[in-house]
Amino acid sequence: MPDEADLTGATPRRRPKPDVLEIGGRRLKPSTLMMGHGYDPALSEGALKPPIFLTSTFVFESAEAGKRHFEGVTGKRAGGAEGLVYSRFNGPNQEILEDRLGVWEDAEDALSFSSGMSAITTLLLTFVQPGDVVVHSGPLYAATETLIGRILGRFGVQWLDFPAGATEEEIAEVMERAKGMGRVPLVYLESPANPTNQLVDVQAVRRVRDSLFPDDPPPIAIDNTFLGPLWHHPLRHGADLSVYSLTKYAGGHSDLVAGGVVGAEALITPIRMMRNTMGTITDPNTAWMLLRSLETLELRMTRAGENAARVCEFLREHSKVESVGYLGFLSEGRQADIYRRHCTGAGSTFSLYLKGGEREAFAFLDSLKIAHLAVSLGGTETLASHPAGMTHLSVPDARKQALGITDNLVRISIGVEDADDLIADFDQALQAV
Repeated sequence: MPDEADLTGATPRRRPKPDVLEIGGRRLKPSTLMMGHGYDPALSEGALKPPIFLTSTFVFESAEAGKRHFEGVTGKRAGGAEGLVYSRFNGPNQEILEDRLGVWEDAEDALSFSSGMSAITTLLLTFVQPGDVVVHSGPLYAATETLIGRILGRFGVQWLDFPAGATEEEIAEVMERAKGMGRVPLVYLESPANPTNQLVDVQAVRRVRDSLFPDDPPPIAIDNTFLGPLWHHPLRHGADLSVYSLTKYAGGHSDLVAGGVVGAEALITPIRMMRNTMGTITDPNTAWMLLRSLETLELRMTRAGENAARVCEFLREHSKVESVGYLGFLSEGRQADIYRRHCTGAGSTFSLYLKGGEREAFAFLDSLKIAHLAVSLGGTETLASHPAGMTHLSVPDARKQALGITDNLVRISIGVEDADDLIADFDQALQAV
């Protein structure tokens, strides 16, 4: 019979016993931990899977306990709420999800959000103040660029960026200029960049950051959606926070919208306080669906990655293809060096440059039979879209050209279908160009 602390939703409700994390001195792999980490069936009538806790509020065991929980929620006491309080702050499904999200990157703590952009917005509002200078890589997801450049710009926030493939010297030049303009609260990266698939040298960014800001280093946050959490672990290479659109590979079935941030507890704590205020937490049903999806994440990403390798081999030889921005083709140069140091796989999302322009790209997209013409990525189905005319339409034309987001660019996310069927589909679509 669980003790009283267990029943009230205190820490034991969601935290597994330490011996669950390893067996015989062997640390269990994330794919194994996704099946039960952070959940005790005995606390939910023996249910094998966590139930969906559809409640807005939770009953306190005493008035003193309620006060103690709110001290954590409001930041008056470090460590967050000791138990369950209110669904804008926490809940069983969200806490189990966050335990499992942290496993993939061996992070100290994790938070879940109602969307990828709510995660990014909450993160930025936590650290950025009026008059600050945000340093970021480019390109970023268009909504992220809009948030930094236009929305935060209303409050006097400035930004400087360096291209995703920048050298350490180029990164240092930009960060030195930013330091001279004002307080730098955050270095924000996206790697691979959306939609060009260019990699950022996280290790170089960390070295520059530590050299220029030895006393009060700004956190390094990175959007790890394209390769994470299977093929890229930026926390190991110097990032402090790893950001996700959980809508993509983590969710993986194109049936939910969510976001996540994992990283150092000292940085996650203030983000949690901001999330508590803004109410950007994941809802219980979405958290429950993500728990389902995480169980097959490695299987889905592995199959999609294998499919992408075969599809890209076909595309690179096609007469109507100008080039394929697939990480698996990197063999020399700076991008190849970053790939070898940072990545464990090439992913399943890539940039396809067709010979021609918008007309040829549209003809290709309109002729697809298996692949779906839709934005997003990382689902079980193959998706194709036109970044310049869709996801990055709001980006000024001059900046799009500078970043390589051209009219002949098609972004493709390979799913788990049969690879030969996908190749046949792309072949017939290219013939229609």
